[in-house]
Amino acid sequence: MSQFFQIHPDNPQARLIEQAAEVIHRGGVIAYPTDSTYALGCHMGDKQAVERLRKVRQLDDKHPLTLMCRDLRDLGTYARVSNSAYRMLKSLTPGPFTFLLQATKEVPRRVLQPKKKTIGIRVPSNPVSQALLAELGEPMISTTLQLPGDEYPMLDPYEIRDCLQHQLDLVIDGGYSGLELTTVIDLSDDYPELLREGLGDASGYF
Repeated sequence: MSQFFQIHPDNPQARLIEQAAEVIHRGGVIAYPTDSTYALGCHMGDKQAVERLRKVRQLDDKHPLTLMCRDLRDLGTYARVSNSAYRMLKSLTPGPFTFLLQATKEVPRRVLQPKKKTIGIRVPSNPVSQALLAELGEPMISTTLQLPGDEYPMLDPYEIRDCLQHQLDLVIDGGYSGLELTTVIDLSDDYPELLREGLGDASGYF
C-alpha cells in the first residue's frame, strides 16, 4: 500500500521532500504534481522501477518517457543541443513544455524513443517538483498520470491513492492539478516542430 504525503504546494516541507526522494532512491514509483498534470516518476537508472512505471500506464517499451529536470545545467549530459535549441529551451523553461532532443549515451536505452533515439526533456515550475528534483540531485524518469482508457489525466490525489495504492510506493498530495497537457516541441532536427499544443504558450516561435 502506498504512502500518502500532504505537501504544501507553495512551501514544500523539507522533511517530506527528503522522505519522498528516499522512496525514489530505493526504487519506488511515485505520483507527484507538476505545473500541468499529475505525473508518475521513478529513478532513471532503476530498470525495475521503470518497468513498474510502464505497467501502471500499460505502456510498451516503444513508448518514450521524459526526463524531468530541475534546470538546464545537466542538459548536455543527457541530450545534444544546438545553440538555437538552447536559446528556446532557456526562454521557455521552467514551464509546461516537453522538448524532444537527441539523447546521449548517458540516457538508458529503455527510456528512449527507439527509432529516433530521442528523449523528452522537461523543466517544471511547480514548487513540489522543483524541491523533489533538487533533493534527488539528478533528473527523474516521468510520464503523465493518465490511465488506459481515460480521456483525461488524473487530477485528484485522493482518487490517485484510492485507485493506485497497490501499484505505487508514494502519492504526493500537492493539491488538485489541471487537465491540460504540456506543449511538446521537437528540437531533434535542424528546425523546431510543434508536435502538440498544450498548456505552454510557444506562439512566438511558430
